[in-house]
Amino acid sequence: MEGGESSAQIIKNAPSVLKADIWTHYGFYELKGKNELDKSHAVCKVCHTKIKYLGGNTTNLRNHLSRFHCEKLTPATKKTADPAQRRIDETLSTFPPNSEKAKKITQSVAAFIAKDLRPYSVVENASFRHLLKTLEPRYKLPSRSHFTENVIPALYNGTKAQVMASMIQAKRVAITCDAWTSVATESYLTVTAHYISEDWQFFSHVLQMRAVYESHTGAHVAELLSRVVEEWQLSDKDVVLVTDNASNMIAAAEFGKFPHLKCFAHTLNLASQRAPKVATLSRLLGRVRRISTFFHRSTTANHYLKEKQKCLGLKNHKLITDVATRWNSAYDMVERFLEQQPAICATLLSPEVRKGQSDLCTLNETDVSNAEDAVSALKSMKDATTLMSEESNPTVSLIAPINAQLFQDMTGTIGDSPMIHAIKNAIKTDLLKRYNSEAEKKILHTASALDPRFKGLPFLTVEERLEVYRGVTEEAASLENERTLRRTEVTEVPEVTATLEEETPDGPSAPKRKASSSSLLVSLLGRSFTDTEGTAEPKTPYASAEEEMERYCKASSLPLTEDPLNWWRVHEITFPLLSRVSKRYLCIPGTSVSAERVFSTAGDVVTAKRSTLKPEHVDQLVFLQKNLQIPKC
Repeated sequence: MEGGESSAQIIKNAPSVLKADIWTHYGFYELKGKNELDKSHAVCKVCHTKIKYLGGNTTNLRNHLSRFHCEKLTPATKKTADPAQRRIDETLSTFPPNSEKAKKITQSVAAFIAKDLRPYSVVENASFRHLLKTLEPRYKLPSRSHFTENVIPALYNGTKAQVMASMIQAKRVAITCDAWTSVATESYLTVTAHYISEDWQFFSHVLQMRAVYESHTGAHVAELLSRVVEEWQLSDKDVVLVTDNASNMIAAAEFGKFPHLKCFAHTLNLASQRAPKVATLSRLLGRVRRISTFFHRSTTANHYLKEKQKCLGLKNHKLITDVATRWNSAYDMVERFLEQQPAICATLLSPEVRKGQSDLCTLNETDVSNAEDAVSALKSMKDATTLMSEESNPTVSLIAPINAQLFQDMTGTIGDSPMIHAIKNAIKTDLLKRYNSEAEKKILHTASALDPRFKGLPFLTVEERLEVYRGVTEEAASLENERTLRRTEVTEVPEVTATLEEETPDGPSAPKRKASSSSLLVSLLGRSFTDTEGTAEPKTPYASAEEEMERYCKASSLPLTEDPLNWWRVHEITFPLLSRVSKRYLCIPGTSVSAERVFSTAGDVVTAKRSTLKPEHVDQLVFLQKNLQIPKC
């Protein structure tokens, strides 16, 4: 910078072409002897300091003004960006819609909606949008309609393709179905599929939950199930149908010509419902319900009950009220009542609780004795119901041995009280009406025979046992014959193709390969030396299956605590023919519980606030909630 000697000169204003606001405080001197400006240096109008001007760059001018004349700085003199020009960070502030990062986040939001049963409107919630904006400011959340019409359907189609690809490898698929009515008074039919994979893993999938507008007759249900088999490409899987004992479901199996098995859990429930109808037990349940309802409605009594439980060192169990009317809820109510009886009696006898409740009395010794007898008589039914509710392990093989054990447990003994005798007789009479068809017996007995835990079939007579083993042997031989036939057809196709190619008139045929010494040896001696066993005759499939069955029966039984699928995974090479039959039977679920459990999920999807959801959206959301696999974090 230069100054001082030029202070007498006149500072000319900057030309009008220089439009920056900084030129308000700067100008130029005239060149000596010339009528033009000296633009090599700008001159400060405040202190007459000459500052080198580089032509277009005003950084030096602004720095001088900022250091020596900051009072002259105004917002107008600060450098402002052109409003028509976007900043770089603004240009890069959002991901392009087709970027991989944006797609992954959108897929994750869709999975969050489906797996956590969130409404579509969650993407419009201010707090949710703020959360995503905080996590990734460059991501622009799509609209609700975009998720409804594009993202969720695409996720559904992709998951459906994965489920179909998994089921295509199964030897056999069993399906369960049941009907459900939503809060919007729309009827749905749920179908689940069950199968065993190549590596002996038990898989279950919810296939669909479709709205049904026709009456639930056997013919209509059979037609719907036929569509399911066709849509999911199960025509060659020898589908077995498992349903409850409803007459329309039995008729649907007959119309659709499905091998049918009735749900054992539903069978146990029907038989157990006979017990509360026994007069003595019915009166007892009425008294217990009255006491349970009193504690449920009285905050004072409930408080004193908790205090008594602490004093007696009892765990705080909540009593089941009379709103639960199923037999197993009544069983739980009586069982918990007996556990908490000391605290209950002490609470009911306290003056603070009995005030105004003079008509409320505790159970006498006879009632307590009857309650203990009822719990003891029904315990095996409760245990069987709980055991059959498993979904991750084979359950069809449990039905025959458990049913036989229940017959034995429900047979009256000399020491039984009149109430116990009545309960057992009512349950046994109902159980005797179930599983009487030969088709059902064949499925149940075969499944138990192929379960290494129950292969001895002690609940059958010797003749019945041998008949079951004979049936398994014949089925194993039949499957081997079909497998051999398919293998022959596959190997013959290339030979036919080769012959046709040689006879094709268009173009020269491919040159024939020279026969190797090994092929010549086979041609000469193949009839005499077919294998390492010399001239031994090959065994027929039935002989091989019979030999396997004999070795299988002689092998040690599997402990009840072990997994039969793990046993077959290890012994598949030892029993190749029987293992194929095992996959066909052990994949059948013993109950339709899996279909009924879907209703709980569906009830969380179709709520009072979401009663206008379209049936196809309900189907997609329930399917994704049950089948979509999310990596663990």
